[in-house]
Amino acid sequence: MLHEKEERWLTRERAQAFAVTAIAATLAYLCWLLVEPLVGSIAWALALAVVAHPLHAWLLRRIKWQSLSAALTTLLVAVALVLPATLAGRQIAREAVAAATKVQGVVSEGNLRELVERNPRIATAYAWLSEIVDLQEQLGKLSEHVPKAVQTFVSESFQFAVAVVVAFFLLFFFLRDRVQMLDALRGLLPLSAGEAAQVFRRVDHTIYAVIYGTVVVSLVQGALGALIFWWLDLHAPLLWGSAMAVMAIVPVVGTAIIWGPAALFLLLEGHPEKALLLAAWGAIVIGLVDNLLKPALVKGRLRAHIVPVFISILGGLFAFGAAGVIIGPVILAVALALIDIWRQRMASGEARQA
Repeated sequence: MLHEKEERWLTRERAQAFAVTAIAATLAYLCWLLVEPLVGSIAWALALAVVAHPLHAWLLRRIKWQSLSAALTTLLVAVALVLPATLAGRQIAREAVAAATKVQGVVSEGNLRELVERNPRIATAYAWLSEIVDLQEQLGKLSEHVPKAVQTFVSESFQFAVAVVVAFFLLFFFLRDRVQMLDALRGLLPLSAGEAAQVFRRVDHTIYAVIYGTVVVSLVQGALGALIFWWLDLHAPLLWGSAMAVMAIVPVVGTAIIWGPAALFLLLEGHPEKALLLAAWGAIVIGLVDNLLKPALVKGRLRAHIVPVFISILGGLFAFGAAGVIIGPVILAVALALIDIWRQRMASGEARQA
């Protein structure tokens, strides 16, 4: 009797459904293995396609050829990004190695304490920190790590170059075939045309807001930080400027975690004018960039609180690397858009019942 029930439950149709499901799951996993190494390139290509779309549309109105317009847009974006990034990256690597070499020289010669004792203003602070941590040992480890990190980056430069080429290759097709790709994706979603458009619009606005409101603003703040470090003749201005650009993503603390200690060091070194100028520049000029430029660029596109946005960016960085700056907020945008759609469906259902 039990055997007959099992036979009735495991019908031919169900066995076929299980087999198709297993095959589909296996293929989905294999597809992910194929896509995973290119996730970063895909994410940045998508972000650049959103940002460069107005330029592509402007060229298309004048050229009338989709392929040529997409190719010119891709070329212009590549020149605008790759050349400055390459030059800046080489200079940052030089400054990092030079700074590490200088620290290694001070530590290896054992004259760090002597150097501190010649500056009475920082001797007290050094003595206090020495009770907490062995500064000489930690500086030595840090100075040894920097050249190794630079060497690792150089050794992986080929892989990075391939990722960049793939990103711009995809950018061309994202620009040229934008309409067809969106139509194909819309057909795969279990949403109405209006709901799918709502999701796409939310993702588009989020990418725009992240690129201009986070990435561009952070780069501007880092450039202003590098400028004041160069003006005050401080060591490695581009290196510290890039550090400020990275820290600008962090709310509240931001770039102050870099220029604040630098201003304090200048004050203890007996340069109050430079310390005051650096502090004023950091608090007023760099700070106002975040408060004035970001709202002007975003213009209400990012309809989410700063906390979930920050978590999505930081979590994305940990999960996906540099591409997480884009992937994290996009995931958040899709989730919020689907929640809004669900609320709208619930509200319309309640309205019909009433």
